[in-house]
Amino acid sequence: MTISRPGESTTSSTPFYPSTLNSVDDTGLSPLWLQDLALKILYFQGYMNGFKIAEEIALPFAGITDTILQALKADKLIEVKSSQGGLGEGAYTYAITGAGIARAREALERSQYAGPAPVPFDIYNESIRRQKSGRLTVTTRTMRQILSQLVISEASFQRLGPALNSGTSIFLYGPPGNGKTSIARAFGNLALAQTMYIPFAIYLDGQVIKLYDAVSHRAAPESESVSGSTGGLRPSTRRDPRWIKIRRPFIVVGGELTLEGLDLVFDDTHKFYEAPFQVKANGGILLIDDFGRQQVRPRDLLNRWIVPLENRVDYMTLHTGRKFEIPFDVLVVFSTNLPPKDLVDEAFLRRLRHKIEIGDPSYDEYREIFKRVAADKKIPYNDQGLAYLLQEWYVKRNRKLRASHPRDLCDQILDIASYLSVEPAMTREMLDRAAQAYFVDL
Repeated sequence: MTISRPGESTTSSTPFYPSTLNSVDDTGLSPLWLQDLALKILYFQGYMNGFKIAEEIALPFAGITDTILQALKADKLIEVKSSQGGLGEGAYTYAITGAGIARAREALERSQYAGPAPVPFDIYNESIRRQKSGRLTVTTRTMRQILSQLVISEASFQRLGPALNSGTSIFLYGPPGNGKTSIARAFGNLALAQTMYIPFAIYLDGQVIKLYDAVSHRAAPESESVSGSTGGLRPSTRRDPRWIKIRRPFIVVGGELTLEGLDLVFDDTHKFYEAPFQVKANGGILLIDDFGRQQVRPRDLLNRWIVPLENRVDYMTLHTGRKFEIPFDVLVVFSTNLPPKDLVDEAFLRRLRHKIEIGDPSYDEYREIFKRVAADKKIPYNDQGLAYLLQEWYVKRNRKLRASHPRDLCDQILDIASYLSVEPAMTREMLDRAAQAYFVDL
């Protein structure tokens, strides 16, 4: 496999697929490091058979895990406690010895990571480049489908498709309640319809970076013929089980975002790293919701991401002082209710590829939204009721239309109807009660 810099494009058109592993050398990890990992797993879990150890370490038993166990047994660091005839060494039950416990504790002083074997950093970089071409390019027809549940002005709609195809950055702004987050989530659903491979963890300079996160990532089903099974007596003819097939990531961060959260997070207790949000989102979408309300200042956040947004690589540092580049193949969507001028200056906005305003709906758009919501909530719709609502509660009070109002007002109608034990309806009385309960004059 040819390895290039994280920011370089690759000319390979071959789709990425985790290579078959037949020997310890194929893992890209040293035999001693893998032996320590196996010892830590046995130290924490006690008695285990060979197949279970292979499953925990995420390596094929035949040709790799069996080799690791044989070396540990030869050094009297583990011992066989029992065996089941006819099932081979994979069925042997292994236990750690006193000498093995001592070495495991030494290894735990360096790192308490005891999970799936990591993938070398260069191989991870290559995988991100190779899977970049797998992104879906949308057309007008595709956009109509994924945004079919939303009512959006044609001007905004025509700008969203090219922005999504750019795969770089989108700045969605406008008043609250008009669908910015819903649009971003529709993009996320499109990403989740596609799949890619990521490793459970990455290995760099003796350090482990945990990447797969069951909260941030959704595992995708894989056909039996390409299973990552670690069983079998012959060298594996299946894919490298250190990788997991996932839906392309869609990660949402809000007010909890900090500058520290954009760098590698080193666990001082367990002595390994957790990948930051943008690395977990590689190959997918990262939505920064309610941009400007984070603990970090917008200017500081954009300063941190000037290089990644322009050059598509990010720079990180290990606690050892080693600096390295990592691919930044992320569509970053900034969504904010605040005026752009209150957040950043023109120079920063220039670095955000697509700036799209999601404004208030027109009267016709508001009517269409209300009709859809009423039908969905089983509330009989009528134009006379809507005309009354608009005149009394919007025009007379100089209130702005918001795309979220129909949903919220219909929910109020349902609550009131349930309390009064009557059928929900768009009567003047019901609309007045709903509006009185919902609107607050600021």
